[in-house]
Amino acid sequence: MLSNKTIVLGVTGGIAAYKAAELASQLTQAGAAVSVIMTREAVQFVSPVTFRALTGRPVVTEMFDLASEFSIEHVSLARAADVVVVAPATANIIAKLAAGMADDMLCCTVLATKAPVVIAPAMETNMYENQVTQDNLSELKSRDFVVIGPAAGWLASGREGLGRLADVSDILGSIRRVLGRDGDLAGKHIVVTAGGTREPVDPVRYISNRSSGKMGYALAEAARDRGAKVSLITAPVCLNAPVGAEVIRVGTALEMRQAVENLAPRTDALVMAAAVADYRPRSAAGQKIKKGDAPLTLELEGIPDILGTVKGEFVKVGFAAESSNVIENATDKLKQKGLDLIVANDITASDSGFGTDTNQVTIIDKDGGVDSLPLLTKHEVAERILDRVAQLLAARES
Repeated sequence: MLSNKTIVLGVTGGIAAYKAAELASQLTQAGAAVSVIMTREAVQFVSPVTFRALTGRPVVTEMFDLASEFSIEHVSLARAADVVVVAPATANIIAKLAAGMADDMLCCTVLATKAPVVIAPAMETNMYENQVTQDNLSELKSRDFVVIGPAAGWLASGREGLGRLADVSDILGSIRRVLGRDGDLAGKHIVVTAGGTREPVDPVRYISNRSSGKMGYALAEAARDRGAKVSLITAPVCLNAPVGAEVIRVGTALEMRQAVENLAPRTDALVMAAAVADYRPRSAAGQKIKKGDAPLTLELEGIPDILGTVKGEFVKVGFAAESSNVIENATDKLKQKGLDLIVANDITASDSGFGTDTNQVTIIDKDGGVDSLPLLTKHEVAERILDRVAQLLAARES
């Protein structure tokens, strides 16, 4: 998504300017060409040398810098940009952009560009909540500027409140979303499930599994990056929600089933990456079960299947986490549940499956096709799965 993209990063004069260095670094590591424009105030907080070292590219600090490669035509950056990002965006720069001013290189670039603009406000709480700032932000949003944040937390003023720069990961997610909004899944609604459901034994104990939710979250992010509207139905996990996705939090398998059924009428594809419980205690104790000398016996009952029972004219993708006869068991599951695709993996492999950042899977389709992939990151696996989903959706429309 970011590889070979030209990103203009505007850095303005706030204490959060130091965080822009991390943003520039991560964008560069992802393969983007990052050109930094710093306002006169920004250089009081961070040296241009820092950004030049991180991006390997010249940093623009003056409108008429004869040493700059952009000095002859000051709108050349505006033309080259795939996206312009202003982070941090102070109250001052927000006001200037809303008014259409062009008194420095950053304002000129934003005014001249046809590329989407993402701004990440960062300022003291009262400045952010001031009606003038809110009106200026509303004006920018009306012109299709994408506003991310701010976040709440500890501020440079020594107070806590709303005004911190959004997390770098959230800014990156917004950039990826903007760049991918015309992708091959644009206009499609993709529903993804993730995590391991929890079936209560008593108020403090539950039956669950080892799922980290990483595969499902990678799928949600990848679908968003390809332009889809994404609904992520997630069991409890220790992961940050993907920027731009509708997140529906559930606990039990029955809650997940209900959430899936609620979305089914407006879904184009359902990707069930969650590890859903097959059994639950027949009855959960209302009070904590006290430890005793006698063995504890739990009576379990089966839970109605989600993929096999949910109705709708959408692409169905399931997962099969197997410890033996992987292909055979996954193929049987695909047929029993009437799936279009199933993604099978061997959970006994140390570098694949639960809790890892990598996965080695086999994608099996309903026509009997078997595509065994090498060991990949879960984000790469997500892209391969969505390649197949996009093909299936296109075929249905042709």
